Amino acid sequence: MNFHVLTLFPEMVAQGVSTSITGRALKEKKISLETVNIRDFSKDKHNRVDDYTYGGGAGMLMQAEPVYEAYEHVADKIPQNSNKRVIYVTPQGKTFNQNMAKDFAKSDDIIILCGHYEGIDERVLEEVVTDYVSIGDYVLTGGELAAMVMIDAISRLVPGVLHNDVSAETESFHGKLLEYPQYSRPEVWHGKSVPDVLLSGNTKEINKWRIQESVNRTKQRRPDLYREYEALQKCKDDMMKKKLHHIDMIELINRGRAELVFSNDREYLLKDTETTVYMHTNLNDTKPRAFDELFDDEDCGIECVVLHQAECVPVVEERLGLKLQTECRNAVYTQREKLSVSGLYRADGKTDERGLTIRVLKDSDKEDAGKLHEWPNDLEYCYDRIDAGSMFGAFIHDKLAAVIGIHGEGSIGMLYVDEKYRKQKLGMALETYAFNWALEKGWIPYGQIVLDNDKSFNLQEKMGLYCSKESVYWME
Repeated sequence: MNFHVLTLFPEMVAQGVSTSITGRALKEKKISLETVNIRDFSKDKHNRVDDYTYGGGAGMLMQAEPVYEAYEHVADKIPQNSNKRVIYVTPQGKTFNQNMAKDFAKSDDIIILCGHYEGIDERVLEEVVTDYVSIGDYVLTGGELAAMVMIDAISRLVPGVLHNDVSAETESFHGKLLEYPQYSRPEVWHGKSVPDVLLSGNTKEINKWRIQESVNRTKQRRPDLYREYEALQKCKDDMMKKKLHHIDMIELINRGRAELVFSNDREYLLKDTETTVYMHTNLNDTKPRAFDELFDDEDCGIECVVLHQAECVPVVEERLGLKLQTECRNAVYTQREKLSVSGLYRADGKTDERGLTIRVLKDSDKEDAGKLHEWPNDLEYCYDRIDAGSMFGAFIHDKLAAVIGIHGEGSIGMLYVDEKYRKQKLGMALETYAFNWALEKGWIPYGQIVLDNDKSFNLQEKMGLYCSKESVYWME
């Protein structure tokens, strides 16, 4: 992730970002920061970049040309195929939030334009800006503080920045709930004791207490978020009546990634805030209404919808122009206890007597993973999942022999075993590893099996998974 900040005060931004977690991320090259002084591109002998506004009015306005030249200086160095965003921080923009941070975190390069005075000449904004963003309904003297706020929020979502993948997922605003209260030593301070449940060692009861405290706190402090939480819970409760069939939508809610786009008479449309995949179900016998009411034409920007009823397939084909790519069934591990690794691999991460080690794939494994087989998805998708820390490899004497991964929307898949290493239970070992990894994160492990993949159905049955009787349909 590369940040480029166009500003009149580059030292202010550089000093602010070069401390704490973002400072460490800069040193470890997880992110990069370039600060560009807009004054360096002024044609005025005094390096002025502002002038009076046409039509009169109080204050000065930043001129278009030096801003544009500063932008071109940065843009010329960015590869054309880079996923680039240009953000202008302004009180007139959309209010910055966690979902926006997640969206920006998918970018390769982010250029942030910091305004001053009465703003910036509209003509250059129209030419270069992709996103207008505000950090709140108040006015600052310049955009630098807002830029630093966004860099901090976005950076912590970049893989490897936090050194703890769970941290970014379990803090405030996760799943529409505020974070629960936390306590440290001493047990008693100013006559106030740490709640007994936190001292009990009972993980189940601790988690239950934390969820309830998050609910209570959200209801009290952020009723707007609580209303969204309640709507999602109603949706989940409805779908739990067909849990196997809807596990993908249920887990999207459980993992705090669901945005409820449409809800009416037991018809629900969710959006995955990380992948922008949509998931739809219609639990009544009426014609689905979501696609007619929300989307005007095929150019609505939706590229993928997962449907849970066959009768919705022609509706989406006609309304959105998407085609059926895959019909599959959900396979769900319904137990909360981890699967046994006996005879499969060593749980301590060390090499067993066969020379087998299973671990998370790293950046240095990309070349070997790419060569392992013809990826059903493009190779960049494989690399993306490695970057996300969601691909696992089985190594025999340090040679990559098999892989498995967690797809962007949450299902476990992409299992492949090199022909030379088949019939050695590597597939079962990798699935067990992936399922146990998911269970440690508090997830319900599940996969989606293409209808004609009998080998996979047999493997899931051996592992104790239950398969849905009804299909889900991937429209792309």
